[in-house]
Formats: sequence, structure tokens, C-alpha cells
Amino acid sequence: MSYVFCNQCGHRNPPGASFCSSCGDVLDLPDERTVVIAQVDPMQDALGSKDNATIRLGDISGLGVLVIRSGDLTGARFTISKDTTKIGRNPDSDILFDDISVSRSHAEIVNSKSGLVVRDLGSLNGTYINQNLTEQSPLRHGDELQIGKFRMVFFSKADILS
Repeated sequence: MSYVFCNQCGHRNPPGASFCSSCGDVLDLPDERTVVIAQVDPMQDALGSKDNATIRLGDISGLGVLVIRSGDLTGARFTISKDTTKIGRNPDSDILFDDISVSRSHAEIVNSKSGLVVRDLGSLNGTYINQNLTEQSPLRHGDELQIGKFRMVFFSKADILS
């Protein structure tokens, strides 16, 4: 399922939506969309606005992009372009998170015949897709991936344009 993100508030809307179901703003064409991801407050009380992450959807390359939406690395982007992308605290990881909440070999993203799949590699704190603990799950456009304390949103150009 390809979600449509609102330029005004960043809300995730169903595919084919013309107006945002949260703020009512008009949703525009896929290549012209720029999404602002509001930084998540660690206490889950409110959304901050001064450190928001912004991504122009027409600029996505590779199989997709993970954008960090909270913490010290807010706005950092990681392009998923390999058949297997390793995530962890190990310096040999493709996506390195040097934080104690992340296991050395925490998870991996694998490009399979059915699309991208996230696999937990026996991490201590688990891997979450859309706030659900998972051992293995498909990764789709608009999904939130949490590795340790790092919360990321996945953007896939293939899903946006389909």
C-alpha cells in the first residue's frame, strides 16, 4: 500500500487521497511532494517543530531511504541500495548507530522477491515496525522502523509512483 503524506502536517493518508484527513490540506503530485517529519518528543507528550526532518520525495534513490525522525540524528538519511543492509552498533554495519540501545548486529533489511523485508538478528531491545515488535516483517513506504532509540520513516520511490 502506497501512502500519501501531507505537505502541511506530515500526516500519513490512504492511497489516492486528495485531501489530508488530519488538516484538510490539498495533497499534490508524487514527484512534487516534500514531506516534513515532525520530531517526536521523547516523552510522547507533544511534537516539536524546530528540528523537523524534510525530504523531497522526487529525490529518493536506490530501493528507498530511511529518515530518522527523533533524537540527536533527526533528519539523517540512509539510502537502502544493497541486497542486504546491516544495521547495528558494529563498525562494519551499513547503518551504524553507536548507542547502547542498539545491539552490535541488531537487524538487517533484505531485498527479496516480494520486496524489502526487515529481520531482527536476535537483538536485546527488539526491532519494531509501526510500533509492533517483529522478528521479520515487510518494509513498505511510510512504515516506521525503530531500532533501539532510533525511530525512522521509510520512503520508497517505487511505492510513491505506483
